[in-house]
Amino acid sequence: MLSSSKFIVALMLGLSQLVAFSATPDKALSVSDFPKGPVKMIIPFPPGGPTDTLGRLIGQKLQEIWGQPVIIDYKAGAGTVIGVDYVAKSAPDGYTLGMINSAFVVNPSFQKSLPYDSIKDIAPITLVANLQLAMVARPDAPFNTLPELIAYAKKNPTALSYGTPGTGSTTHLGTELLKRSANFEVVHIPYKGSAQAHAELLGGRLDLVVDPFLSVMPYVKAGRMKVIATLGDKKLPNTDFSLVQETVPGFNVNALLGFVAPKGTPSAIVQKIQSDIAKVMATPELKKRSDEFAMEIVSSRPEVFEQFIASEIKKWARVIADAKIQPE
Repeated sequence: MLSSSKFIVALMLGLSQLVAFSATPDKALSVSDFPKGPVKMIIPFPPGGPTDTLGRLIGQKLQEIWGQPVIIDYKAGAGTVIGVDYVAKSAPDGYTLGMINSAFVVNPSFQKSLPYDSIKDIAPITLVANLQLAMVARPDAPFNTLPELIAYAKKNPTALSYGTPGTGSTTHLGTELLKRSANFEVVHIPYKGSAQAHAELLGGRLDLVVDPFLSVMPYVKAGRMKVIATLGDKKLPNTDFSLVQETVPGFNVNALLGFVAPKGTPSAIVQKIQSDIAKVMATPELKKRSDEFAMEIVSSRPEVFEQFIASEIKKWARVIADAKIQPE
């Protein structure tokens, strides 16, 4: 038998080891063999389109790295809320990932209520890429550059209209931010998707469209639309289109694409997923596809993406409040 003093020492040693283990749970996890089974990837928008294509391609490449199935599960609706809510309420074990777009950082201010907390219930993994946005007009428009457009709009208040895929979209909010930054006015006309806005512009019933460059690229190449400016802070690959920030210093608006997990997912697993996604995005196939989609690959670390999400939520909250934008 142990003496009472030896028993106490042994007990204290055991307790100290237990405390050390519980204080650093992530270090105790073995992530070298993660995942050990299928991983579900939630895509919160309908099949089709560049974001879905990119998500499926990333899933395919992760499957090759992991040697485990990556199951694509579409949960579209309510401006991505349904899909994000599913992720937020899933087990925090790394086996459920969610793809998000800019709606994630707009919804906290644009939606009247959310079934989840965008900060407290979601663990950011990585900002995969920024999707470049462009402002376009018909070739016969009486302006070719952003300074010319602003001058025209100031001389002809409320004469110009611009279309977007819908109220609360990044293209809508980005243009509202531009209007306030450059002090000019154009009237917003929301449509149910890009195709209708394109048709109205080409038909002469609309003056401008603000949309992802990928959507308008065929019309630009065919000479049916001209680019007034792009909204991001980097030139599109193989183009020389003007940036908004050349006229409005510091202006930078893109549509984001990223991945998240349920809050509480061990950080060691989050870090591994981010690292593996970064490897995927660095492959020649993904680089080529990203150029085709007018996307800038980012592959940010989780902590950087977390800070970015917080700043974007605040930015769009100010824009929505200042412009008095209401859901439709």
